Amino acid sequence: MKTIINTTLPEFSVEAFVNGEFKRITDKDVAGKWAIFFFYPADFTFVCPTELVDMAENYDKFKALGAEVYAVSTDTQFTHKAWHDSSESIRKVQFPMLADKTGALSEAFGVLNPDDFLAYRGTFVVNPQGVIKIAEINDNGIGRNSEELLRKLEAAQFVAEHGDQVCPARWKKGDKTLTPGIELVGKI
Repeated sequence: MKTIINTTLPEFSVEAFVNGEFKRITDKDVAGKWAIFFFYPADFTFVCPTELVDMAENYDKFKALGAEVYAVSTDTQFTHKAWHDSSESIRKVQFPMLADKTGALSEAFGVLNPDDFLAYRGTFVVNPQGVIKIAEINDNGIGRNSEELLRKLEAAQFVAEHGDQVCPARWKKGDKTLTPGIELVGKI
């Protein structure tokens, strides 16, 4: 299996449901800012709404860090709208819900399950240069935590700004970092 880390965001153009409207979103819209691609299996399911609500409840924190969130499934933009209109929980979602109807975006990120044409729970953080810095894929029965994703985004941003330092396990903004070097070998 080839890793997607440090590869460039693929070119794409998909319809989306965003704040009550249909809109076309492309890779050009993502350029120049941090982005979170949050793949999930399908609308009108069980774990998915809990994850999207969790992301929605922390959306302002992602925006404050200069990141846009893109929820992605192989559903259509019409299905996204119907889910939004019928679910009190999903009405909280303010970020774009991308309609990967052909599965091309899910396949490019390595999360498309060819057996059922649904995406696995893939989470990807893309830097402003369009390079994938974080990739995590869960089986569909395992939900994610947006607080942990916020922590990882902050760590990715810190490392991008301070290239000579790295963030140890459980690092949180303001915590001590490490400066790699021979003097640390065997000392941690």
